[in-house]
Amino acid sequence: MKLPQLFGKTPKHKKFSYSPRFYNEQEEERKERELRIRKELAETPVAEEGNENGAYRQRISGSFKQAKKTATVQSDPSAGMIRLVLLLLITLGLIGFLQFGQVALYVTAALFIPFYLYLKFRTVKK
Repeated sequence: MKLPQLFGKTPKHKKFSYSPRFYNEQEEERKERELRIRKELAETPVAEEGNENGAYRQRISGSFKQAKKTATVQSDPSAGMIRLVLLLLITLGLIGFLQFGQVALYVTAALFIPFYLYLKFRTVKK
């Protein structure tokens, strides 16, 4: 049985798309021939092992820096406040239960359920 999710939407099922691959020997030979001809026309000297490795490292570090720049901050800034309120409400309910018994559970439920329903069915403006 699944419990209701409090802090976000439930994930949707993942769609499966299968595209079959076929081997075409003539096309493979044509691509190899084109690649060989392009290399001959370019007439560029082959890079040494050290230079090629250094270029690879620069690409990796550059991509990490680029990804860090494009990283997004949390889209909903009020999510942290909502979590804090829910945690506070649950903690106060537990303390009330230890002090006053079952009456505190009913009071906590009376406060928690409307708050949860508000969060669940509110419309988010974009």
